[in-house]
Amino acid sequence: MSQAAAAVLERARAVRLAIFDVDGVMTDGTLYIGAQGEAFKAFNILDGHGMKMLQAAGVATAIISGRTSEAVARRAAELAIAHVVQGSADKVADFERLVASLGVAESACSFVGDDLPDLAIMRRCGLAVAVANAVEPIRQAAHYVTRASGGRGAVREFCELVLHARGQLGAAAAV
Repeated sequence: MSQAAAAVLERARAVRLAIFDVDGVMTDGTLYIGAQGEAFKAFNILDGHGMKMLQAAGVATAIISGRTSEAVARRAAELAIAHVVQGSADKVADFERLVASLGVAESACSFVGDDLPDLAIMRRCGLAVAVANAVEPIRQAAHYVTRASGGRGAVREFCELVLHARGQLGAAAAV
């Protein structure tokens, strides 16, 4: 195993709070706008199960998104994501409030992002993750870049990385 891969596993092993952006991470970033102005988003079921496996392994999950959407609120409820911040105008301030309220060190946090509004949080986390189709500055700032694109299994890949690093991937399969 390379030193870089070992360092990523060490960072992943330390994760106690996994934070996700939504558009471009939990979805492929495409927005479908209906005739009444309603927005539709598609979520990957494998990603959702990955988040459930993380939770079952004792890793808290959260969302910090710049957009506000009823679809996100519903998906978060389905997945029992207790910490959801939508319409974030200042993701770093929301991140700071979240980690303070949970008593989690920034080094024990991960953030999965895809675009420039995610960069400042990624620089603060112990494990910064970019989806494969993230913009270049996000990929450059990441400790780990997924092989899968946002909305196409990137979240699941990240979840399995953390579970593998913690030695819990086999047990998570029973969830």
